[in-house]
Amino acid sequence: MPPEVQTPPIRDISSTTDDPSANLRFMKNVSIPLRSSSLPIRANIYLPLSPSSPSPSSSSSSPTPRYPVLVTYGPYGKDIPYSSFHAQSFNQVNPEHQSAYSAWETPDPVYWTGRGYAVVRADERGLGQSPGFLDTMSRGTSECFCDVVEWCADQAWSTGKVGLLGISYYAGTQWRVAARRPRGLAAIIPWEGMSDYYRDRCRHGGILSDKFISVWWNRQVLVNQYGRAGRSKLTFPPDGPGARGQEDTIEGDLPDDVLVKNRQDQTIDNAKHRFRDEDYYASKEFRLEDIEVPLLSVANWGGILLHLRGNVEGYTHAGSKYKFLRFITGRHDLPFYYHDEVEIQRSFLDAFLKGEDRTGWTVPGKVPPVTITLRKGDVGFNDAEKEKAYFKRDEAGWPIPRTEYTNYYLTPDQHLVSSKQDSEPKQVSYPALGTLENPKAVQFTTPPFDEETEITGHITAHLNVSMTPEEAAGEKDIDLFLTLRHLDTSGKEIFYTGTAGDPVPLCKGWLRVSMRKVHTEHPKNRPWLPYREYFSTDVQEVKPSEVYGVDVEMWPTNVIVERGNRIVFEVSSGDTQGSGIFEHNSESDRPPSRFAGQNHINFGGGLENYVTLPVISPI
Repeated sequence: MPPEVQTPPIRDISSTTDDPSANLRFMKNVSIPLRSSSLPIRANIYLPLSPSSPSPSSSSSSPTPRYPVLVTYGPYGKDIPYSSFHAQSFNQVNPEHQSAYSAWETPDPVYWTGRGYAVVRADERGLGQSPGFLDTMSRGTSECFCDVVEWCADQAWSTGKVGLLGISYYAGTQWRVAARRPRGLAAIIPWEGMSDYYRDRCRHGGILSDKFISVWWNRQVLVNQYGRAGRSKLTFPPDGPGARGQEDTIEGDLPDDVLVKNRQDQTIDNAKHRFRDEDYYASKEFRLEDIEVPLLSVANWGGILLHLRGNVEGYTHAGSKYKFLRFITGRHDLPFYYHDEVEIQRSFLDAFLKGEDRTGWTVPGKVPPVTITLRKGDVGFNDAEKEKAYFKRDEAGWPIPRTEYTNYYLTPDQHLVSSKQDSEPKQVSYPALGTLENPKAVQFTTPPFDEETEITGHITAHLNVSMTPEEAAGEKDIDLFLTLRHLDTSGKEIFYTGTAGDPVPLCKGWLRVSMRKVHTEHPKNRPWLPYREYFSTDVQEVKPSEVYGVDVEMWPTNVIVERGNRIVFEVSSGDTQGSGIFEHNSESDRPPSRFAGQNHINFGGGLENYVTLPVISPI
């Protein structure tokens, strides 16, 4: 349970305004009661002002029109205009979804109320205008979200059916609340939203991903804490998202010492806690199998360090009868608003919230469960128009049923070949503790492909690794950073669009070798995805000069390798190109005393090193 929260007496200053120009009714700072607290969640509510057609639950005798409800619940400030939060991004959004009511990573109220939906945008507990204990992604704040969903289902303007739609954080919270099965929840669309707090976001392969957490927390969350002084005057450099221009807290400011008591700080907690069986991480756990509502999971091939894995695993393990997985490309902020993608969102939500199924979502087998965007050719990156050249293909399942998992073997002369190679005992070595500014990596490259080859799905690598420490004393460890790259016929790397529009390779993977234990008996352990618990009881010693065979999970990917192109498998001791803002730079997590020295990949004497690629057989 969180500590008792200190807050001034709660005031009610909710207001209602009709905006004929936007054809909506705007209800601001509406207080939503909670079962576990006397403190409310505050939300903004947007209702159609003059509905173009009555909802199925409305009638001429009904005094109040009723609408299905779209809800978002998150940390970024319900009152901060998108144009203030990230002006550059807002200016590039499809104009159909640009309005004075638009907010970062959430559905635009003007568009959706115009299509017969009510829109509710709630400030998460402890943030914006919602008092309470700030603890993002926790069980407690998810339970508050559950109360918000049920409250929305009960309102006089609601049909009783609630849908969830949003990007990134507003997607990640959907998995958690859906697993609690709130009354009224009828469908969810987690759009690029991680589902596993530890594995997807905080500790890749057990390694702390500290840079993104720090930037995200300090620019987008902490500055928006309930009671923080000076929120309305905050400014940030214009080159990225930030909680700029939030309104000051209704009840006034809180002292700094009270603010500290009223929150869990992610930059502190994720550095302090290393294992999933610690209370901090365990408190954020839930079961994907408990999700029963219709689900459309949208994954982005470019999200190779956040979200992509969670969307795939969320779809895979959700217990929903109606569930669909859609792979897209592009930046994380813009495709959500593309015209064609919104039409898919609307079609899905209309089917399950309005009973208007124009596509066949509710007809078993009518809509293929998986749709893949196929990345073929070099169209550049961060260019939405050029990425339209990628075509789409429907599939009957995930992983694709006709996948042929094919081993490509590493050789001591740094080739990557399709047949086993005998070798005398030999090591390929590289310095430990590389950084993005000073990468320490070795690469293994295939010969040019003889024919066009599709690689789509999960990737694993088996490596035999050892280390020679710089200092003899103390505990030792090895951090493995893996990358898969794609070269054209001239040897130039083909890049793809990353989360922030940056150039990224095909995919990445990580493992801290002391966390190498695989739980082979666990039902989630699969040949193409080794299952690790990352418990404190799983830690295994790493001794100097001793060779350890490890299986490393790499995140899913897709590419069509054209004839003459090559694939590169890269092994490094730190972040390399394509990491963007998602770096692993914590010296407390990766101290030189434990990691510095030389890392080795060992060959010969029966040791095989290979990467297993999911090759797709032609239809």
